[in-house]
Amino acid sequence: MRLRTLLSIVSIIIVCGSWALHQQSTTALQPSRTNLVASAGAATSTSDTNNAKAGAANLYPDPALTPGAVLTTDAATVCAPGYATSVRNVPVAEKREVYAEYHLAYPQPAGSYEADHFISLELGGSNDITNLWPEPALPRPGFHEKDVVENYLHDQVCSGKLSLPDAQKEISTDWYAVYVRIGV
Repeated sequence: MRLRTLLSIVSIIIVCGSWALHQQSTTALQPSRTNLVASAGAATSTSDTNNAKAGAANLYPDPALTPGAVLTTDAATVCAPGYATSVRNVPVAEKREVYAEYHLAYPQPAGSYEADHFISLELGGSNDITNLWPEPALPRPGFHEKDVVENYLHDQVCSGKLSLPDAQKEISTDWYAVYVRIGV
């Protein structure tokens, strides 16, 4: 719990500093979202400064608990066969902590929730606790539908149609808007 609090404080400091720099250089056409990216291998937080979403609030994690975190922005890395499997590592103790933060018992009945990566591993997301949340399957859209978006964006990145940072931004800004746009 203390580590999560410390990470949250550090993330807030980084986001505030980056937000101020972003505000100095932004234009009217640029989105109001700050996405901080460190060197590959370092978990990095994202913070949404625009709360307008395409879907209901229950479709998204609590941004104070799960702002998102990025492990890599290198498309070649995430497009390598087996990448996501090779980096997937969320111990049960971490899942318990995530569920507790959201006031849920762990485990939940099979298939009702998954400890989801807000920015998926397939899109360079991190296993860091700031990128995890207990996503429900129901009501729909739920984690199955978000998985469709993750796969779609991964395919777009790996086919060269979308940059990995842009895909990370899309999934963390409003994954449901992407789901509606692709018309699944």
